[in-house]
Amino acid sequence: MKNQPKISVGIMDRQTEISGRLEKNFRGEGFGPVSGWFSAKRDAGTIFLFDHKHCEICSSPSIKLTAQEGSTFSLLNVTIGNRFHWERKEEQTFHGDLILKLRKDGTIVVINEIPLEDYLKSAISSEMSAKAPMEFLKAHAILSRSWLLAAIDHKKKKKRVSIPVRKITDNEVIRWYDREDHDLFDVCADDHCQRYQGITKIVSKQAEEAVRETHGRVITFQGEICDARYSKACGGITENFDTAWDNKQIPYLTSISDTSIPHRPIRTEGDASAWIRSEPEAYCNIKDEGLLEKILPDFDREIKNFFRWKIEYSREELEEILRKKSGFDLGTLQEIVPLRRGPSGRISRLKIVGSKKSIIVGKELEIRRWLSPSHLYSSAFVVRVEADRFIFDGAGWGHGVGLCQIGAAVMATQRFSAEQILKHYFSGIEIQKIY
Repeated sequence: MKNQPKISVGIMDRQTEISGRLEKNFRGEGFGPVSGWFSAKRDAGTIFLFDHKHCEICSSPSIKLTAQEGSTFSLLNVTIGNRFHWERKEEQTFHGDLILKLRKDGTIVVINEIPLEDYLKSAISSEMSAKAPMEFLKAHAILSRSWLLAAIDHKKKKKRVSIPVRKITDNEVIRWYDREDHDLFDVCADDHCQRYQGITKIVSKQAEEAVRETHGRVITFQGEICDARYSKACGGITENFDTAWDNKQIPYLTSISDTSIPHRPIRTEGDASAWIRSEPEAYCNIKDEGLLEKILPDFDREIKNFFRWKIEYSREELEEILRKKSGFDLGTLQEIVPLRRGPSGRISRLKIVGSKKSIIVGKELEIRRWLSPSHLYSSAFVVRVEADRFIFDGAGWGHGVGLCQIGAAVMATQRFSAEQILKHYFSGIEIQKIY
């Protein structure tokens, strides 16, 4: 690869109409320059683009507005944290080109086309605080670049990142979620892929420097760019790839201890209970509010307890959540039984026993969705029933596979280099410059 590629980022999807603002000038195919407030609607297999006076600018099933020097565009009502507990809508601003495409179902997808290195400056600033340590930001730049280029490579080869084998019967629901549904763009802008909020959040000089100093550098394993994964906080032990996604082993995405002192992997329910109800030494076991402010963006700091957490429901509350999330009426909830855990304690197969029906659910994210109005922080939990209340004691935040963001940031404060951080979380990897 001689030069950085341009990438396409899905900002909004399956919209019936959108609105926003063009700062400075944009040009389209056969029209322009255009600027100012705009709106777009779809009708009869066509997208209609209007100016602030509601005069039609153009109409087509696909519209590309190419940015001129110094131009930006803003979009209203962009959803962030889709289906997570921090979900909200924001106005967001972006560099690069704006593309509107019509889906087969008649809805509009909104895409930002932008050079990869510019995308990374925003993605890193969106994922973590601009005040985070420089060696952590450099590690994240290399990590995010690797993850995205691996995804693009899979797409070019017409391979899916994971084969979506999803078993759904009356007695078992096994699902996992990956990038295979992004047919009209390379990557989405939300937590499903990696956060990208354009220049809405101020892109720090540190983030720009981290991207510049790591320009073109990626993580490789045996000569191939790594499909590098990461989550917010592993809880002390990272997880294997197959706990969250496809039933296969990936050598550089295997469980490790998030500390210099090895922890034993979870093998039994006794191990899980003891581990989750303890406070082991780990890089991500951090409660220093000042340090967390330097690491996490503002909406992530709304979560106060992530290394170890607790949530409880009345029996009736949890029965109602399960009815809504699973689509099954299980009757009176009797028991929640882990059937398979990974080495971090995260559950990949869970049996839920009701008076009318019992059902097995997996994998990691589906379990989290079924047992919360939004998501549980992770599937590393143990359950006890007291006085008709179900009490969940849990560990970690996210799927736990690959790099632990909070742990990595803490490592950087302890003077570990970006390379040392990456080689801690990804076994057997090398760092190479490919453009």
